[in-house]
Amino acid sequence: MPAPTIYDVARVAGVSKSLVSLVLQGSDRVSDASRRAVEEAIRELGYRPSRAASDLAARRTKLVGVLIDDYANPWFVDLLRGLHHVLGSDGFRVTVIDTATTSLAEDPVEGLLSMRADGIVVARDVPNALVAAASPPVVIAGTRDNVPPGIDAVANDDVLGAQLATDHLLGLGHRVIGHLSATGGAAAARRRSFVDVTAGSGARAVVTDYSGPATEHAGYDGTMRLLADHPEVTAIFAANDVMAIGALGAARDRGIDVPGQLSIVGYDNTLLARTRLINLTTVDDNGFGVGREAGRILRDRMSGAAPGPRSVTLPPALVTRGTTAAVP
Repeated sequence: MPAPTIYDVARVAGVSKSLVSLVLQGSDRVSDASRRAVEEAIRELGYRPSRAASDLAARRTKLVGVLIDDYANPWFVDLLRGLHHVLGSDGFRVTVIDTATTSLAEDPVEGLLSMRADGIVVARDVPNALVAAASPPVVIAGTRDNVPPGIDAVANDDVLGAQLATDHLLGLGHRVIGHLSATGGAAAARRRSFVDVTAGSGARAVVTDYSGPATEHAGYDGTMRLLADHPEVTAIFAANDVMAIGALGAARDRGIDVPGQLSIVGYDNTLLARTRLINLTTVDDNGFGVGREAGRILRDRMSGAAPGPRSVTLPPALVTRGTTAAVP
């Protein structure tokens, strides 16, 4: 049996469809008698208003698009949890697009615009199409390249976070430290900070020559090459937890004990890093907090309540676990 429609409600109540719409919108331009007739018809039929249709009538879709670049990176899970924490209670739906898996024939930005998204969260380096587009409110989540001026942004302090990780290794006595880097604004900021802190301490930095996404495979291959070319390295700081897990795999395959012979530090404090099996020393960049603040700013911007462009920087924290120790 098909679900009752607003036309069925109008027929049973003996009123027009427009008047039913006014009742559903809570309008005060409806008489008490007509309101009671409509409400009784709704109960009799078991009619449920379409939220999508109501939003569309109000020129809203209650849809927020999120652009990411790697489904395999668990940092995005924390980010999305933060977004849902704020936006879910307001009835917003979140659609995630992984631009790394989108075919070249598709334009994820154009896709979100055609879906009439009420807002967009960019959790990757900013696409040129988004910069040029006449788009809905946008909030940048994380340290990103190609951010246009005057746009809202929420990020972790990647410079300070890399400093915390490097200082930790230096404090343990490590003087030849490798770094697994990758492309992207966050990785670049962490790399620069690592090199600066290492140079200022008199220690030696060995940075892998790699240009690509920060994946487990890249971390594994980078560590294998780094340890083969520089056996004097006693510690590795990875651009994120996923690369650090690749480094752990490479150390295992080379028969190197962690942390007895090699210390490894990640970045992001993802769910994987927190597992008892991996127990990774890492930098907590508060991905949940980044998502939560991005959601708050976007919600304000979509409602028209936000002031001028906002830039929020959240402080990181070092989390010491079982993959770092004093230099042997």
